[in-house]
Amino acid sequence: MRKVYAVLAGVLLAATVAQMYFAAVGAFDKPQDDGSFALHSMTGMLVIPVLTLLVTAAAAAARAPGRLIGLSVLPLGLIVVQVLIVVLGRAFDDGAGNSTPVALAILGLHALNGMAVMGVSAAVFRQARRLAAGTAGAAAGASEGSAVRAS
Repeated sequence: MRKVYAVLAGVLLAATVAQMYFAAVGAFDKPQDDGSFALHSMTGMLVIPVLTLLVTAAAAAARAPGRLIGLSVLPLGLIVVQVLIVVLGRAFDDGAGNSTPVALAILGLHALNGMAVMGVSAAVFRQARRLAAGTAGAAAGASEGSAVRAS
């Protein structure tokens, strides 16, 4: 089960990388329309949350340390933060639906939080690989993962 956990964690990491790519595709689409960010939205609202739940279940089934199980579910919490950032940012649009400087400052956090999702996913993958390999550093790595959460 530990190898399944590592594979699923790798797929989650790949999905977060694809998510960044899809954001860039949407940002550079000319002219931008409702479909410009369709892949980005679908990956962020469906693929990554489902993969996060699968990775977390696999971590529990693999009897990973509790901190590593907690780290495995963290991308889902960060996705919730992503949605809240967008909602809050849009609340500061002007009456015509145009972004204000305050809205842009808030919405810029979306990219930073997205990098956090990717970083946590990379930490989960690294620790899952250690656990699957049965290295002594797997438990120590779980503590390292908690440092990622604290930062």
